[in-house]
Amino acid sequence: MKHFVYSLILSLCIYGCSSDDNNKPEEDYLIFGHFYGMCIGDGCVLTYKLTDDTLFKDAINSYSGTDFDFAPMAEDNFEAVNDLMDYFPLDLLEDNRSTFGCPDCADQGGLFIEYSKHGKVQTWRIDQSKRNSPEYLHPFMDKVNEKINLIYN
Repeated sequence: MKHFVYSLILSLCIYGCSSDDNNKPEEDYLIFGHFYGMCIGDGCVLTYKLTDDTLFKDAINSYSGTDFDFAPMAEDNFEAVNDLMDYFPLDLLEDNRSTFGCPDCADQGGLFIEYSKHGKVQTWRIDQSKRNSPEYLHPFMDKVNEKINLIYN
């Protein structure tokens, strides 16, 4: 019986602990979207995930930006937004704030951004009103809104 228990523990460790999933590198991605609370219709909350080779759309559309259910989109949608990372402001990575302005407090909406590089994930909520955000974010905000319009409409 003792031999059986040791064999079982060893087997579990060998097969459970040496999974290929444990050796996979973290995937880099950019999640981007907008949210509007006082809004009616399908476009009130839109969230997308961009990886090196695929664009995904979130099916949950949660205002909180904490729950996602991503499904792959068509290749032409990926082609329309695949350069978005070129516009990502690296200054944002050094900024200690996770919220800029008061996103959607005055029904102006907000942007949701999540950036993952080598497993380090950072998240921001950005007021759509540019007067409430640093100037270095403005070109990126414009580009995010442009890309959402391209793939949603």
